Amino acid sequence: MREFNVSNSLLFDRQALDAAWERDGYWFFREVLDQSAVGRLRAVYMDTLMAAGVMDRDATEPLYNGASLENFKVGVNTGRAEDVYADPLLARHPMKEFIAEPAIRDFFKKLIGDEPWWVPITEYHAAPPRTEHRANRFNFIHQDSSHNPGIPFRICWIPVAAIDGEIGGLALTEGLHKPRPDDFARPPEGIPQDVIPADSWRRTNYRPGDLLVFDLNSPHSGIANHSNRYFRLSMDIRLLRASDMVPTVGTVVGVDQTSITIAGRDGRDERFLFEDDTYCRGYNGMRIPIEDIPKTVKIGDPVIVASENGRARVIRPQH
Repeated sequence: MREFNVSNSLLFDRQALDAAWERDGYWFFREVLDQSAVGRLRAVYMDTLMAAGVMDRDATEPLYNGASLENFKVGVNTGRAEDVYADPLLARHPMKEFIAEPAIRDFFKKLIGDEPWWVPITEYHAAPPRTEHRANRFNFIHQDSSHNPGIPFRICWIPVAAIDGEIGGLALTEGLHKPRPDDFARPPEGIPQDVIPADSWRRTNYRPGDLLVFDLNSPHSGIANHSNRYFRLSMDIRLLRASDMVPTVGTVVGVDQTSITIAGRDGRDERFLFEDDTYCRGYNGMRIPIEDIPKTVKIGDPVIVASENGRARVIRPQH
C-alpha cells in the first residue's frame, strides 16, 4: 500500500486543510500529539494488560508474555454487550483523561477552529499477536456513515505505541469518501474487498504522537496483527465541532413502539418519534428492526440519539 499524504505543513491553514480533505477524505499528521499525554495514555493500556496477566510487570514495550488468551477481554469488541462492558480498559476509560489534557484540547481546538465536541463512542484496541496468520489481513472493511446517519463526526485514529507492517494498524482508502450514484454498495455488514480499487489503499508505519483523522464515508479496515511479540495498541475517538448539530446524549427513561425518551446531560427529558428509516444500532453495529426496539433498548441504557424535528434518525449505545 502507498503511504498517506502527510498534512503537517497544512496545520492551522484552514483553506489548505479543507482542500486536502476534499481531495483525500483524511488528514494524516506525524507526531503532532503531545508525547507526554500519549505516554500517560499508553501507561493505562500497559497497566491493564499487566493486570490481565498477558504482559510482564517489568515490560517497557507492549510485549506479549505468552500467557493464555482464552479469556482475553482487553480492547476486544466482539459485538456482544456483555463483552463490551467486561473490557477492563473500557472500564478505566482513559480517553476522558486524554482529551482533558490541555495540550490535546488546545491542539484539536486549533485544528477544527472550534471547541471540540467528543461523541461518546470510543474504540480501544489491544490486538494480541497471533500464531495463526490469515492470507487476507483485512479484519473488516466498512465505513462508519452507514450505521451512524445524522452524526457527521470525523474519526480520529491514534496509535498508542509504535505499529509497523507486521503489527498491522489501520488501512484507509484515499478519495473514496464521496460516494457516486453508480458506486459500490457500502452496507453496515461490511464491504467486499474486490469492489474497492486496490490502488486506493493507504497505510504507514505509525509512531506515538501520529494522528489520522478521516471522513466517516471512507472505507477502512484494521489490519491483522502478524507479529509474534507485540500487542497492537490504538484508540479511535469521534469528533464534532461544538457549533455543529450535536446529538442528544443521555439515558433511556422511556421506550415504546413509537418513540424513545431520553434524560439528557442537561437534566431535561426529550422524546423522539420513530420513523420508518430510524436506524437503531446494536452493540454489533447491526440494525435493530423498529418493532424490536422496545425489547432490545432498556430503561437506563446510555444512548446517543441524532434527530431532526423531533424524529430519531439514529439511536445507538454509548461506549
